[in-house]
This record gives sequence, structure tokens and C-alpha cells, in this order.
Amino acid sequence: MKEWLRLISGAVVMGLIWAAAWAVGGALIRIVDSSGTLDELWVGPPIGVFPGFVGGVVFSAVLWIAARPRKSDELSFSTVVVCGGMVGLLLGVLPFVINEPPGESPLWLVAAVVIGSMILMSAVSAASSLALVRRARAKGR
Repeated sequence: MKEWLRLISGAVVMGLIWAAAWAVGGALIRIVDSSGTLDELWVGPPIGVFPGFVGGVVFSAVLWIAARPRKSDELSFSTVVVCGGMVGLLLGVLPFVINEPPGESPLWLVAAVVIGSMILMSAVSAASSLALVRRARAKGR
């Protein structure tokens, strides 16, 4: 039981870390969109918090499944980045499954931007997470 609680709390913490990092990305989008062309409700930190949290939790689950016998700081950089990219692909495709795509822009362009940015953000977040874990373990020794 304690093992499951540790895994769940680790996944929630990872989700919160990713949410905070992705909120910064959302704030940067808000700054870049000074003309106000994007939807006011979602521009700013909220655009990053929700997918960041879900991505962090799913990344923890994928990493736990992919690298079960090893500790997270023993994983290779490429393995972690690929797992992060897979999570980004899932997060990028999800809006197209849930919602109807916008009619103003070509679908291929919207899909490329959304899926590509999600893959990139997830891969960078995964690599950053590995760096944080390695740094924390090195200080703890």
C-alpha cells in the first residue's frame, strides 16, 4: 500500500512541476499575443496548466511502466525523451478527438502546430525532469 501511495504522490508532484513549467509557457504566449487575437479565456497560464499537469502524471505512469526495475536517475536520456515525446503525441492528438477542429485554418496546419508543440514541450519537460532527479540524487549522496 505504501508503494502505491509513493507512486501516486510522485505522479501528482510530477504533474504539478510540469503544470508550473507549462504555465510559464502559457504566460509567454500571452505576452507574444499582445494584439489579443487569441481567445482571452485560454491565453496565459491556464493554457499550459491543464495539459502540463495531465502530461506530468501520464509521463510518470509511462516511465514507471517502461523502466520498472530501474530507478529514474538510472534511465538514459534518450529513453526519457522518447517517453516524453509519446506523452506529447497523446496530448497533441487529444484535442482533435475531443473537439471539432477550427474551420478558419487548414486542419493539417493546426494539427502540425498543436501536435508538434505538445511533443516538443513534453520532450523538453521530460529531459528537464530527468536532470532534476539526477541533481537531487547527486545532492542526496
